Amino acid sequence: MNTSARIAEGATVDGFLVGKVIHRGGMSVIREVTHPDIAEPILMKLPSVREGDDPAAIVGFEMEQMILPRLSGPHVPRFVALGDFSADPYIVMERVQGRWLLPMLEELPLPGDEVAAIGARVATALHEIHRQHVVHLDVKPSNVFLRQSGEAVLIDYGLAHHDQLPDLMDEEFRVPYGTAPYMSPEQILGNRRDARSDLFSLGVLLYFFSTGVRPFGDPKGKRRLHRRLWRDPVPPRKLRADYPPWLQEVVLRCLEVDPARRHPTAAQLAFDLTNPDEVKRTTRSERLRQDPWSAVLRRRFHPDADSRRRAPETSVAEQTSAAPIVAVAVDLSESSEALLITLRDTVGRMLEVVPGARFACLNVLKYHRLALDFTLDAEGKSKHLKRLAELRSWARPLEMAEHRITFHVLESPDPAAAILDYARTNDVDHIVMGARTDSALKKILGSVSAEVVAGAPCTVTVVRAR
Repeated sequence: MNTSARIAEGATVDGFLVGKVIHRGGMSVIREVTHPDIAEPILMKLPSVREGDDPAAIVGFEMEQMILPRLSGPHVPRFVALGDFSADPYIVMERVQGRWLLPMLEELPLPGDEVAAIGARVATALHEIHRQHVVHLDVKPSNVFLRQSGEAVLIDYGLAHHDQLPDLMDEEFRVPYGTAPYMSPEQILGNRRDARSDLFSLGVLLYFFSTGVRPFGDPKGKRRLHRRLWRDPVPPRKLRADYPPWLQEVVLRCLEVDPARRHPTAAQLAFDLTNPDEVKRTTRSERLRQDPWSAVLRRRFHPDADSRRRAPETSVAEQTSAAPIVAVAVDLSESSEALLITLRDTVGRMLEVVPGARFACLNVLKYHRLALDFTLDAEGKSKHLKRLAELRSWARPLEMAEHRITFHVLESPDPAAAILDYARTNDVDHIVMGARTDSALKKILGSVSAEVVAGAPCTVTVVRAR
């Protein structure tokens, strides 16, 4: 069966008029198509299978036919139609209007801030498909578009795993499938259920785009592929003296062999890439050499070296929800001491219930829309820095690890709008805040918490003093 050969330009298939080929890959062909009832540009993907070809091409096409219709949102191409395998198998989808990452390889290396911006968009897209039960397992430049509106779009779900569907790739084959330079260690070992595999692949892309060099080369054969299970890459700062330490911290964390040492979710990775000043640096950020051979040998022959074979016990969506980003809006100017204590106690209880959560403590430094505001207080000290110090002091009793908490002073004439904008920009999962206690002020100024509840893109918990 070679559907791509049978369906030629000028043919009409189920109402779709087939146009020219715009891409021909090893396992599929992409053609332009039109339909009288569809105004937007659309494409038809067809399996290209010839005698002697890898049967995984057909299985992967079956997987994509099952997965793509179940995905939604701006980070995936909109599904239109599919053709049954008993006749002519095909997938019709939106033709994404925007920039393809593959041609950008001619421009490498890119500036660090541009790479971080691209990475944050891709991480956000990964977070959205992880929430929808999917691990992509083939993140690479040819599978990423950037919409004109800014969102990253992930294409090609032939190698993907969906928690709620049969995993045909896993059931029918005993060798790992993926793109060799980008495959995670656990994927190489046959574990297809860990969402953090996609973070490793994105880390490879970030490294490549920012240095012009693939961290693990383009390995041929199982032996060379397995080297990444114990051999760390050359630190980017060794390749580029001007490489930002904060970006090296993030990239090398993505490329950790043990998934538990990476970011717990794609959303938390996106948060770091969009908040470089808040990245908690470790020795990773300053490294100029690979690990010594003694460390490599310990990793190679450690008794738990193959523990990555074990798939997580939780689903992909549960892995994502177990490590939410929580914004804690702390009003230091008007809240009573009792409310501040109650708010802190609430966060402490959340820490116990959701140990993987990351907390962003917010305070809004309100300024007037028309009147002239001063950035220094009566003592000549920066109001912004003073608030930052007060936020840190408020959170200190929580004794939270540095990498799990960040502090942000937002300057705005509208506190509710500032909190909502922060939540949308950083893909916050939960907002915790105190209620205004002064009834007179509430009548005059309105309730900030009510505005946040009404406009929030996530869950909001409003705390009152005991």
